[in-house]
Amino acid sequence: MVETHHITRDNRAPARAREAIEQLSSRIDPSIVPDAKLLISEIVTNSVKYGRGDLRLHFHVDGTRLRCEVVDDGTGFTPSARTKPSTEVGGWGLYLVESLADRWGVRDGSTHVWFELDASS
Repeated sequence: MVETHHITRDNRAPARAREAIEQLSSRIDPSIVPDAKLLISEIVTNSVKYGRGDLRLHFHVDGTRLRCEVVDDGTGFTPSARTKPSTEVGGWGLYLVESLADRWGVRDGSTHVWFELDASS
């Protein structure tokens, strides 16, 4: 089952995305809720900073797996996560996604970013 949320692209978008994860908490393993909230917040923050148009969040719950997708109307990007420690502020969102998600990716030519968390991991 896919659940979709439409979120206005503004400074409250990350909080609304975390609230959407909270609404799923009765259907997903509680052990993945904190990471899901952190990762959705990071991706939505990137979308607010760099994307265009309102956001669409798609959540797929499949047993012990949660797949989260963030889509906006931007023109796409090439993902790159930081690979070494730095004292610079910002730019750590995709590093966190790479570190915490079981799987993640970007649909080519779009600003459609997804990640998956497995409770069994």
